[in-house]
Amino acid sequence: MNDTESVTPFRVAVPQDALDELNRRLAATRWPEQLPGTGWERGVPLGYLRELAAHWGGAFDWRAREAELNARPQFVTTVEGQPLHLIHVRSPHPEATPLLLLHGWPGTCADYLDVIDPLTDPTAHGGEAAEAHHLVIPSLPGFGYSTPLAAPGTGPGRMAELLLGLMSRLGYERFGVQGYDTGSWVAPEIACRAPERVVGVHLNAAISFPAGVDGELDGLGEADRARWARMNDFNDGYLQCNSKRPATVGYALTDSPVGQLAWIVEKFKELSEPGRELPEESIDRDRLLTTVALFWFTGSATSAAQVYYESVSAADWSEAADWPEAADWPDGAGAEDRAGEGDGEGGWSPPDPPAVPTAFLLSAHDVTVRPWAERDHRVVRWTELGAGGHFLAMERPELLVADVRAFFRTLGRTASARR
Repeated sequence: MNDTESVTPFRVAVPQDALDELNRRLAATRWPEQLPGTGWERGVPLGYLRELAAHWGGAFDWRAREAELNARPQFVTTVEGQPLHLIHVRSPHPEATPLLLLHGWPGTCADYLDVIDPLTDPTAHGGEAAEAHHLVIPSLPGFGYSTPLAAPGTGPGRMAELLLGLMSRLGYERFGVQGYDTGSWVAPEIACRAPERVVGVHLNAAISFPAGVDGELDGLGEADRARWARMNDFNDGYLQCNSKRPATVGYALTDSPVGQLAWIVEKFKELSEPGRELPEESIDRDRLLTTVALFWFTGSATSAAQVYYESVSAADWSEAADWPEAADWPDGAGAEDRAGEGDGEGGWSPPDPPAVPTAFLLSAHDVTVRPWAERDHRVVRWTELGAGGHFLAMERPELLVADVRAFFRTLGRTASARR
């Protein structure tokens, strides 16, 4: 698609032969042997994955999931050469605040399906008209139908620039942003680049890092110490693969649906609400498979992983098996990118605190350390749920909706839409 001002209606329509090919590949899977006496600690167990793959190729109804997606207005456009796909739902309340919802990895715009109605039409879902939002839910560049990636360098900073262009194209000059995981990196970048346009930033599943200052760990409270310990103990094997060699692992994920399934379902198991034996105890099984299917049908495993390469590799991590020591981070990593003067390869080290008011929502799984978050953001709201996990919009959508409503309600009616 050429770069024009057009925003074109879009519908998901997977050809039947693509569905048939998926089922053929699922049926022809070569399965390894399970090492006796092992379970999730070594990866997805064989028995569970075989059963889940059988469900994907059998009872799972892709056409029903496709219809669910197509029940929402979807569009495609191209901004600065980058194809962008989005769900765009206008509120019935004309004075609603525009809100950009940014998913993470492994995620898609479908992550937010369960929050659309209560956020756009709060009066029909126990809320007030003043809490209404017009929603823009893009597939991040490289994810889903926002493919192919136009060029290297599409890290969080470059994504922010593209999404600012998207919001301008839609006629939204003032808006809020909500993001989790990858979206929690992109959202503050948007605020840094255009603070005059962003009414507020709401984050969940965010990560904060120490700055390398003597004694900064000593002053942490018990909860923050526990979060930092979980961060350091986290099995980051997928992160190392995505950030170091995204193309290599991408061949296997693009060629094998079971490989793609295992790669994603392990993250759902590991990151969903603690204490759950299986991921579908937190997230509906068909919603989980919708995520996997969107990666499969769009062939976006490799392109979605590129954001890790752009971000983590830019930080020049010297210890591949560990999270970086603050002293090893490059001074000013990503500074040029954040100033809009670089090539979009900004790392994940925090920018200067933006003036935009920011809310943090922590699930029972999150690892955000409060003093470090407050150092790097203008934090005006901090909520600890003690429930839910990384994928809050799918696990506990009502909790996410309640906090988003409360945060933006406190900011007043300062956003407006042109159309």
